[in-house]
Amino acid sequence: MRTHQTVKPQVFHYLLLSLALACAPNLRAQQSTTGTDAVPQNPQPQQASAPSEGAVATFIGYATNRSIFFPDIATSPGPLSTGDKFELFVNQSISPPYIIVSAVGAAYDQARNSPKEFGQGWDAYGSRFGASMARSASSSFFGSFVLASALHQDPRFFPQSKPTFWGSLKYSAQRVVVTRNDSGKDVFNSSALFGTFAAEGLANVYLPPSEQTVGSNFARIGIDLAWRVGGNMFKDYWPTFFRNMGLNRLKVIPDPNQPQRPR
Repeated sequence: MRTHQTVKPQVFHYLLLSLALACAPNLRAQQSTTGTDAVPQNPQPQQASAPSEGAVATFIGYATNRSIFFPDIATSPGPLSTGDKFELFVNQSISPPYIIVSAVGAAYDQARNSPKEFGQGWDAYGSRFGASMARSASSSFFGSFVLASALHQDPRFFPQSKPTFWGSLKYSAQRVVVTRNDSGKDVFNSSALFGTFAAEGLANVYLPPSEQTVGSNFARIGIDLAWRVGGNMFKDYWPTFFRNMGLNRLKVIPDPNQPQRPR
C-alpha cells in the first residue's frame, strides 16, 4: 500500500523527452544557419603519420562509425554544435545502457524495498524504473546539452587506442572530472558534474520524502559518478573489442599505426 502521492516519474521522463522533440526543429534550423561556427579554434589533428610505439600506447582516438549502444563515443576530433549536443542528449536518453542500468537498478531497489513509499508489485517496479530513467535523462539534458552548450564543453568520450586495465581505470575516472572544451583543450568537467547535481536536485520533485534528504541526494550523486566510471571503461574498450575480434573492416576507430586516407 502506498502512502505517498507525487509526480509520476514516468510522466516526468516523457515530458522531458517531449520537450526535447519540440525543441529539435528550432535547434536544427539554428545549426543549419551557423554551420561554420563548428570549426574548432585549435582542432585536434587526425593521426596522419605513424607515431612511435610509446605514443601509440597513449593515443586518444575517436570512433569512425557511430555507436548506437554508446552514442557519446566521439566520431570526430572537432567540436559539436548546439544542435549536435541536443541530439546527443536525446540519443543518450533512449540508449540501451540507460535502459539496462535503470532496469537492473529498479530490480535491486525492488528487492530491498527502497524507497519504501513505492511499495511492491509491478506498479511499484514501474515507478522505480521510471524514476531511474528520469534521473538519467535529466542528467544528460543538463550535462550533455544545457551546460555543455553554455560552457562550450565537449560531453563526448574519446577512447584510448590500446587501453590496459589499470590505465583504462585511471583514464575513465579522470574523464569524470576532466573533459575537452570546444577548442580541444582539457578543462574541469563542470558541465557533467553540475549536470548530475542539477538532475538529482530535480529528482526531489518526483521521489518520495525519504529520498529528499541531503544525505540521500549525495548518495545518489556518488552512485551516479561510480556508474559513470564503469561506463567510461566499457566505452574505452569498445573500439578495442571490435579490433580484437578481427572486425577492423568495420573501421570502428582509426588505427594510429596507419596514415588516414583522404575521403
